[in-house]
Amino acid sequence: MNRKNFLSSIIPLGAVASGMLRGKDIIEESQAVSKVPLYLKSGDTIGICCTAGYISLEDTQPAINKLKEWGFKIRVGSTIGKRDFTFGGTDEERLNDFQQMLDNKMIKAIMCARGGYGAIRIIDSIDFSRFTNNPKWIIGFSDATVLHSHINSNYNIASLHSKMCNSFPADWSTAEPIQIDSIESIKKCLCGDKMTYTIAPNTNNKQGIAEGELIGGNLKTLETLSGSISEIKTAGKILFVEDTNEYLYSIDRMFWNLKRTNKLSKLKALIVGGFKTKNDDAGEEFGKTVEQIVLEKVKEYNYPVCFDFPVGHQKNNFALKCGVKHTLTVNSTQCTLTET
Repeated sequence: MNRKNFLSSIIPLGAVASGMLRGKDIIEESQAVSKVPLYLKSGDTIGICCTAGYISLEDTQPAINKLKEWGFKIRVGSTIGKRDFTFGGTDEERLNDFQQMLDNKMIKAIMCARGGYGAIRIIDSIDFSRFTNNPKWIIGFSDATVLHSHINSNYNIASLHSKMCNSFPADWSTAEPIQIDSIESIKKCLCGDKMTYTIAPNTNNKQGIAEGELIGGNLKTLETLSGSISEIKTAGKILFVEDTNEYLYSIDRMFWNLKRTNKLSKLKALIVGGFKTKNDDAGEEFGKTVEQIVLEKVKEYNYPVCFDFPVGHQKNNFALKCGVKHTLTVNSTQCTLTET
């Protein structure tokens, strides 16, 4: 999305043990809006660790510098710089690093250093019992969708869908304004600003107004979680989705999964973020756009649908508070998502 079409990026308005969930821990879809962790203040500590792919300390340094500039202290996890093939350390090392930060009361937020793949390999072994008593912000996107969905569905605790360390530019003087704005949105969310995002309309949008808890993330990851204890619960909520490097037929299949598992039928609204697609092979063209794929699946429902929202594997990937109530307004002149 062009920066000029992003009309108003940010307007501040002010237990598990050994992978087994106890019955009382499971959150029903009808329950109230999620518990929101304490917002951060200057001097609070943010931990950085690898829950998925490998990243070097050098590549995390731009994020560390910026977070410190914002007034936060940083705890660099033991997995930063560790490597086990594609992963940021072995499953055990990533689990232990994340668990220690989760249990440490001095750490007020945890930022996943990067995405890739790997959180699903450790999610069933994470003990969230201390976290549920003292919630903290879990930050990230892409593979971190595993954490967002699992935490929201099982513990009803808010989390932050946003860029991670590998998205912070090494040279801020050459960074595009929209990239800087999206990174600054992380600070605003963590510090408690109520967020409003306003974008230009897409002609394929379905107009309307809806209020509900905002949830979502990477579509492929959500499909992977389907049928598991970590699957997303969508009834009465505003769902946002994004993806990258997928064929159109694969996106179609993923939306069929949402529809056939009744994840679309009880929504309050649907937000479609960035979708970078692979080119169809010659002679194997799918014949539908992302917009056509989505509208086919939701044509029987009356809720609003917003396309081209600035979230996803792109520079204009703005921070969103999962598990927090928002109002989505879609009309002929603009689309506005406002934290309520």
